Amino acid sequence: MTRGEKIKIEGRPVWAEVRLSALTHNFQEIRKHLDSGSANASGKSTKRVKIFAVVKGNAYGHGGVAVSKILAKAGADMFCVTCTSEGIQLREAGIKQPILVLTGFWPGEEKRLVEYRLTPSVTNCDQLKLLERAASRAARKLRGPLEFHFKIDSGMNRLGASPDSIPCFVRALADCKHLKLAGTFTHLASSEVMTTSETPDQTRVFLAAIAKMRELGLSPGVVHMANSAAIISSPQTWLDAVRPGAILYGYHQNYDPPSRTIEVNQKVPLQPALSFRARIISLRDVPAGSGVGYNAKFQATRPSRIGILAAGYADGIPRGMSNQSNVIVRGQLAPVVGTISMDLTAIDVTDVAGVEVGDIATIFGADDGTKQYAFDVAKQLGMVTAQVLVGIGWRVPRIYLL
Repeated sequence: MTRGEKIKIEGRPVWAEVRLSALTHNFQEIRKHLDSGSANASGKSTKRVKIFAVVKGNAYGHGGVAVSKILAKAGADMFCVTCTSEGIQLREAGIKQPILVLTGFWPGEEKRLVEYRLTPSVTNCDQLKLLERAASRAARKLRGPLEFHFKIDSGMNRLGASPDSIPCFVRALADCKHLKLAGTFTHLASSEVMTTSETPDQTRVFLAAIAKMRELGLSPGVVHMANSAAIISSPQTWLDAVRPGAILYGYHQNYDPPSRTIEVNQKVPLQPALSFRARIISLRDVPAGSGVGYNAKFQATRPSRIGILAAGYADGIPRGMSNQSNVIVRGQLAPVVGTISMDLTAIDVTDVAGVEVGDIATIFGADDGTKQYAFDVAKQLGMVTAQVLVGIGWRVPRIYLL
């Protein structure tokens, strides 16, 4: 952003800018990477790996509906959400692609899953009975079986059916005439860590489970396991489809060893799509020795000019930035001073020439050539990038730019 750009915000001056061109760019880079990695020795693609775009958590804070619409145009084969309500929001906004509910469903949600044509995940045999009942009641409306995906726990020990339960699953599904297994998947725990055998171990367990399903006469449908890090680092995990999350929004993982992070940034260049900004709504000069904010956690060591931003931790500025991070004002880094409060944040603009009330402070993003992205803030605070992004509050308007 440059100071020449005009962003019109009605009301409280805090907002997030999402560049749609960055989302499209990132999707295309993922597509290109998959296509090149799937080519055989002759240079011809052996198969087209599907892309299931992960838009859970309000599309990592970027806005689920707007992001899904732009990724649908880019070619996403399916969208992945966490819960039924997220899927319904996309359907009501006109998204036509299949929508996979990754974490399954709670008893009582089956009717809404069927009504909005969402694809549920099944993580245990007992859930099949609930889905079968709902699908049979809506058989005329469905005009065919209800499709679902089966999640297998390959070693993360979170959600998913044990590989030992596959015979039970196959038997139970045989009695469900209104259901169709459309896909089978698992989730990787440590795909960004190159120094552990965990990903190869999970891959072996998962592929053995898939083989068992086929041995018992059940097709697993579309098989998928690769998340963002595995898309970049582990082609053997791509299978029929992949599930990009953070990389869609412009962020690679912190790889171990760290040298891999530099390598993948060069191999698959991404563009962070979101910038988070607020205006300075007050300026005051304080003498040396004055305290700023709750409990005077900051003490001015010199005569200082303090700016107050129209945003706090309720808007998504991580409270951990208090007294140890910066924002960008007029292309310069300005320290965050004092304890960040719910609605306001103080910054030291003593060294920013010409600062005025109304100037824009960039919490993360780029301004006049200076950059500080959500990844940088997360790394400084010991957080993950997604945690910073999804923390942007509901009262912060998202402005979509080309």
